Amino acid sequence: MKKIVFIEDEPSLQKTLTMALKAKGFSVFSAFDGETGFNLVKEINPDLILLDLILPKKDGFKVLKEIKEDEDVKDIPVVVLTNLEDTLNVEKVVSLGAVNYLIKANYTAEEIAQKIKDMFF
Repeated sequence: MKKIVFIEDEPSLQKTLTMALKAKGFSVFSAFDGETGFNLVKEINPDLILLDLILPKKDGFKVLKEIKEDEDVKDIPVVVLTNLEDTLNVEKVVSLGAVNYLIKANYTAEEIAQKIKDMFF
């Protein structure tokens, strides 16, 4: 079973998307802040990371940078899932190594889960 670490501070989205991902056959590990999320990535060594940008303790930009600088986890694909739509943020996360950038408001949880399955598995 493919493992996903989902770093998102909004409990309702965490719950809804986690259920949608599990329905697609994924094992999902949740973190509600950037610091815990990074530690979970190191512990679980998932197949994919879903990362929000606006997070408590450590924002998603810092988490992404730390992931890509860490030899043990740098090759894990990171999909940014956020509501920040401006081009500068997209360019910044792509330059930091994210493989995709999804705007939460543009998709349902089921559509996001299907996109993840289609993109990576």
